[in-house]
Amino acid sequence: MSALKLSFHGTFALKKQDVLLLLEAAETEQGLNGSLMELVERTGLGNKKVSPIKSWAVRSGLVRQNYLSPEAATVRECDPYLTSSITDWFMHFYLSFGDRGLQTPPANPAEWGGWPYFVFCFLPEHSEFTLDDLIQTSAAVFGIGSLKLLGTNFRFVLRAYTEVQALWSCQFVQSLGDNRFRSGDAQLPKAELLGYFLAKLWQRDFGECSTVSLTQLLQQPMGLAPILGMGDLLPCLQLLETQGLLRQHDQHGDLMVTRGWQDPLHLLKKAYDSD
Repeated sequence: MSALKLSFHGTFALKKQDVLLLLEAAETEQGLNGSLMELVERTGLGNKKVSPIKSWAVRSGLVRQNYLSPEAATVRECDPYLTSSITDWFMHFYLSFGDRGLQTPPANPAEWGGWPYFVFCFLPEHSEFTLDDLIQTSAAVFGIGSLKLLGTNFRFVLRAYTEVQALWSCQFVQSLGDNRFRSGDAQLPKAELLGYFLAKLWQRDFGECSTVSLTQLLQQPMGLAPILGMGDLLPCLQLLETQGLLRQHDQHGDLMVTRGWQDPLHLLKKAYDSD
């Protein structure tokens, strides 16, 4: 059985204003190094809260090895108060991979825990669902007999998408009330941000290759379509092609895709510049 790996929140929900306090500390010369109590004093977060909020920041792709990630430096420059929907999408992208980031994906996303299971396994099969649906389905996957424990942890996942102080603006999951939810109706982010996501996944799976087959891209494990809540990636690829971020072409009877970027970080900056 796979491990759920959702207890990192320590019962503290994702709130970007809390994450911002961590980022302000992470961009100093000291970063997030030092004792727990030093970090408590520097951030103003309580001693029980500071570690969970740091975990949110790390899993969201904003903190790496106790300092701002290169992407987070761009986020702070362009969106210093974390109010842009671009930032919400960015954080969702990295949260989708649990605590493993852009490592080589496993055969079964559930091996990386509850969040990857939710994004890559559960939602593609459940465009509308209740909290109980999620609990009952995941119980068999993670072998956890305590439905209360599952409910408590998955509520924090759902709150991350449905609360205004979290990632509400990307509308990846929408609350319908009475513990009912819907996915698959998100408004897609800017083409440049889509390009950044695809560039990072391309880097993960295809390295420095400039051209891969369309089939490889469409069948990419833990790929872009479920991250966007889409069943079909082709419309996204067509949008990227119109923006000159990739080119689709025939090569000896095989449909191929050639990338049109060099630096993924440049695409993230362009996404904010065009916002």
